[in-house]
Amino acid sequence: MEEPGDRRRYHVVLNDEEQYSIWPIGSEIPAGWRPAGFDGDRARCLAHIDEIWTDLRPRSLREWLAVQG
Repeated sequence: MEEPGDRRRYHVVLNDEEQYSIWPIGSEIPAGWRPAGFDGDRARCLAHIDEIWTDLRPRSLREWLAVQG
């Protein structure tokens, strides 16, 4: 949900399952997540995620399906 007037900056973060999210800069990133190398306002971070996260399946599922085929 977009917050009107949100001037915060965000990190794009990534977990071990290669799932993306955003997290406010200055707040401690939760355990299991790490910076993915892109920062910006909310809209730019979400647009970046839309561009790079083309397969929404968790990494473990992609790997499991690869060995099944």
